[in-house]
Amino acid sequence: MKQNSLDQAARAAGISLDYIDVNGRKEAVSDETKRALLAVMAEPQKASKSPLPPVAVFSGSSKRQLTPQGSGTYHWQLQTEKGKQHSGELTAGEPFTLPGPLTQGYHQLTLTKGKKSWQTQIIVAPRRCYLPPALEAGEKRWGALVQLYTVRSEQNWGIGDFGDLDHLLVKLAERGGDFVGLNPLHALYPASPGFASPYSPSSRRWLNIIYIDVSQVADFQQSAAAQKWWKSAKTQKALTKAREAERVDYETVMALKLAALRHAWTHFQTRDSQSEEPHSFAAFVREGGDSLRYQAAYDGIQLARQADKSQQGGWPAWPEAWRNSRSPEVQQWCEQHEEEIAFWQWLQWLAQQQFSGCWAHSQALGMSVGLYRDLAVGVAEGSAETWHDPELYRLKASVGAPPDRLGPLGQNWGLPPMDPHVMQARAYQPFIDMLRANMRDCGALRIDHVMSLLRLWWVPAGETADKGAYVAYPVNDLLAILALESHRLRCMVIGEDLGTVPQEIVSLLRKSGVFSWKVLWFEQEKDERYRAPQDYPRQSIASASTHDLPTLTGFWEQGDLELGEKLGLYPGDAVKALHQQRAAQKQALLDALHQAGALPARSQKKAEKLAMTPALNRAIHRFLADTDSALLGLQPEDWLGMTTPVNVPGTVDQYPNWRRKLSKTLEEIFADKEVNALLKVVSQQRQSGKKEK
Repeated sequence: MKQNSLDQAARAAGISLDYIDVNGRKEAVSDETKRALLAVMAEPQKASKSPLPPVAVFSGSSKRQLTPQGSGTYHWQLQTEKGKQHSGELTAGEPFTLPGPLTQGYHQLTLTKGKKSWQTQIIVAPRRCYLPPALEAGEKRWGALVQLYTVRSEQNWGIGDFGDLDHLLVKLAERGGDFVGLNPLHALYPASPGFASPYSPSSRRWLNIIYIDVSQVADFQQSAAAQKWWKSAKTQKALTKAREAERVDYETVMALKLAALRHAWTHFQTRDSQSEEPHSFAAFVREGGDSLRYQAAYDGIQLARQADKSQQGGWPAWPEAWRNSRSPEVQQWCEQHEEEIAFWQWLQWLAQQQFSGCWAHSQALGMSVGLYRDLAVGVAEGSAETWHDPELYRLKASVGAPPDRLGPLGQNWGLPPMDPHVMQARAYQPFIDMLRANMRDCGALRIDHVMSLLRLWWVPAGETADKGAYVAYPVNDLLAILALESHRLRCMVIGEDLGTVPQEIVSLLRKSGVFSWKVLWFEQEKDERYRAPQDYPRQSIASASTHDLPTLTGFWEQGDLELGEKLGLYPGDAVKALHQQRAAQKQALLDALHQAGALPARSQKKAEKLAMTPALNRAIHRFLADTDSALLGLQPEDWLGMTTPVNVPGTVDQYPNWRRKLSKTLEEIFADKEVNALLKVVSQQRQSGKKEK
């Protein structure tokens, strides 16, 4: 069937003309949606008449060949990343093979004709992502999946911090654990700490400064003013309140930390500029460049505008003249507030120093993975990134998910998408910078909603999510760059591939060495039986649950369904069917535990008669430990038998998301006999399950 001009334009821009719904039926995208998305997209470089694209990516042993457009003869020069030069002549319209051997990395190809010249970045990448030697050798490792903000300890200031992370690493290593998996540590909003979702960040390149362990900061320890403030009754009262609160009190914690760090900053400024720490800070600022400078400026300006409650949503709520980092008003503010900018840069430096220290300690402890970070799918509309680089983001659209059974209007996550055409025009540098920022100082990177490498569901501004469409991304190029940076930074990659994921991306991920995520609750076969431990794929991480799903005890006791009903999340009497489904799931899981030998043969066979007990909890953990997945991630909430979730998808104000703390301090957790018995079982099962290569 011949396509009309609208469909042709949509396809050329990467907009899908249809999608497969939750029932497996093909749904057409409306013409209105196509027009709306075409209107918000950047023009796919129509004005450029370069003989070659701005970037060419080659993976593995693929043929490194290009065909220049135009006419006549060009002079070419290739400068490799290491500075070696090659040159010659080529003819337009004929295949041109790059000179070899060309090593993995980033190279610059320049074509010239007369006074004109054009540049193309050549990226040569390995086919598969990095894998730590221990996993390459067939070993199976386990670790803790921790929402860092939920951690209680005797030392922290009411929120988990990098000092707690270091303590966690030590205690896990003593018990045979190999890593701590973390929530996104991306920069949020210090001036509006209540905006606490780690998945709606201000920047994915910088850290959340609330995780700084202030007690470790030398300038806080050495400042007389800081110590006087610290010892005051008012400070200690606020600190005790924040520590003892059942939920993270972000406002109090941030106020305490900023007050302390202001004192520490004043002391830091008295140091000799040639001494080690000021020298290290100055190098950090130089390396961070404009990205760091305007992240710091954004935090400073937000704090200055904090008194106006109407402007707490970030730059979209600011006066027009302040909505872009390049505006004269913003530039004038920056010139007048260089010391304030330096303060916020210093906080980023402190956060990076402490996190780097945790990574170094994990390696000294002999951990193979050590730390793994989580990369959110995007940034919020009112973020520092969109303020500083609005051309990269399509601000009149947001990403989400198409309609499904529980969300008939789909999901709108409020995150403006990166424009794939702009990414390509910039030779993927924004993507490369983001990977480098998140792969440093860790052994693994989890990519949330990994399907975003292939496609994202774009929703035009002002529309409900059912009025969206999928927009394609250059998946092969992005996977190749992911593999290259993975090897360079010795950081393995885990893809969050839960839910409905097209087979196309599943196959590409496996071939690229990206680990799959296998959550116990979802690992049921067509006949409802749970997948046997030996049938889990080696190239995966297994877990009981995630931050978006019920805890192990919550699942068994069906507390998540009761909570969802209370919050009005289920239409009509849908919850009745969900309870029936859960009863069947519990029985199937209990059957799987018996078949795998995780429970004694004489123990209860009927799930409806079995409450969650330490023995059942240990059996489920034993089952998970026996899986053939190379990695196993366990949640402290499940060690402790906690029932309340940390996040309930689909809620905003109805539930206190991202605030629920662990029920015990770290000191209490690792002194708990039941917890230690459980972790001993897990470690023994993992060590006995090494796969011979």
